[in-house]
Amino acid sequence: MSLRLVMLGTGSFALSTFQGLYETSHEVVGLVTQPDRTGRGHHNHVNPMKELATEHGTPVFQPAKANALESLERLREFNADLFVTAAYGQILSAELLSIPRLGAINVHASLLPKYRGAAPIQFAIINGETETGITIFRIEPKLDAGPILGVVKTEIGEKETYGELQDRLAELAVPLTCQVVDDLASGTAQELIQDASLVTKAPRLQKTDGTVPWNKSSRLVGCHIRGVQPWPKPSTVLHSGDATIRMLVLDVESSDQPVAGEPGTVEVVDRKRLFVKTEDGSVELLSVQPEGKRPMTAAELLNGKAISTGDRFEIPAAGPNP
Repeated sequence: MSLRLVMLGTGSFALSTFQGLYETSHEVVGLVTQPDRTGRGHHNHVNPMKELATEHGTPVFQPAKANALESLERLREFNADLFVTAAYGQILSAELLSIPRLGAINVHASLLPKYRGAAPIQFAIINGETETGITIFRIEPKLDAGPILGVVKTEIGEKETYGELQDRLAELAVPLTCQVVDDLASGTAQELIQDASLVTKAPRLQKTDGTVPWNKSSRLVGCHIRGVQPWPKPSTVLHSGDATIRMLVLDVESSDQPVAGEPGTVEVVDRKRLFVKTEDGSVELLSVQPEGKRPMTAAELLNGKAISTGDRFEIPAAGPNP
């Protein structure tokens, strides 16, 4: 049985799933995506979801408030069997979810019930998880709490950043989503109720959450740096004599180099290598980007800045808090 599908999504993570739906036997009858954003100079940002829909002649609806009365009326006009959502960006009301005959499903980038919320990929990396995945679940009014319809798992690479993992998960989501849609169409879908005792949260990160927590273990310092790239960026501030040096720390490696002092303290070796004290040892800085400069090695940084052993990086008051 062929279903009439409406996709609700915005941004790169949802794009692969949207493209995949066009390659099924089902009919994509509409796209619901966020309103166009205007940048500097009043130029509209490109919405790749909207571009793909236009290529296929699919109607596009961009409500500021999806749950508003006039929006609900427009959504009913699609006469959809199923809503498929991914990174849409708005909480959907019970009334909206009741519009399609088979309800709505969501593509979520974690192994639910772990990491419910807007930043599951980032928190999985930041917290040092070695495995994550995609969960397809039936949407209920409570955030990310509906019954699970399908799961695919994958290991997190040792050096994989948030951006890299997001791209990979977006591709992994496609065959799983299409299979779940087929199962719903044939009436063979199996639902698994989430275990509420295993729930963890992954709320949206703020810009300040990127600050590198040198007072954590060496492993978790590295995980944090990967988990906030490309956003909100692994920023830090080094106090060197009377100078204050702001930079991004793009890559580190755990080390057995002894560093005296409190976490955040610097050890310079041979004017080529830069180590930082952590909670349980030290890390070596492999790649950094001083404010207003290009990415560079630690040796290049030391060549241009008068950094000395005993200088200290600031410790953030608190890190990302789920």
